Order: sequence, then C-alpha cells, then structure tokens
Amino acid sequence: MAGKIRQMIDLILNQRAKDNPMLERVLKTKLMLKGINPKNYTPESQDDPAVILKLERMMQMFK
Repeated sequence: MAGKIRQMIDLILNQRAKDNPMLERVLKTKLMLKGINPKNYTPESQDDPAVILKLERMMQMFK
C-alpha cells in the first residue's frame, strides 16, 4: 500500500504537535535524526518496511 509512511508521519505530527508549529519542527527534526526525512514521503511514495518499523517504534515510544 503506497503512502502508509506519509500517513504515519502525519499521524505522529498531528497527535504530538497538536497544531503547535514549534513542536512540529522538533518532531520533524527527531524524525530526520532517525533517518526519516518527512519531505521525502508523499501519499504516492512506495512503502519501505524498515521505515515503517522505525515509525511504529517511535509511535510506541510516545504512548
């Protein structure tokens, strides 16, 4: 399913930043430090199982 990574990134940003631009930038930086550049993923991007696993771990860490 293409676009799952973008959906997961958007979910993380929406849940954690809650429309706070500063928190959103912090979260994007954290993603980039983990090797995931949110700008590189669109709804049409192919899904990479390794990136999905990183995002799932990050979501678990936030719970």
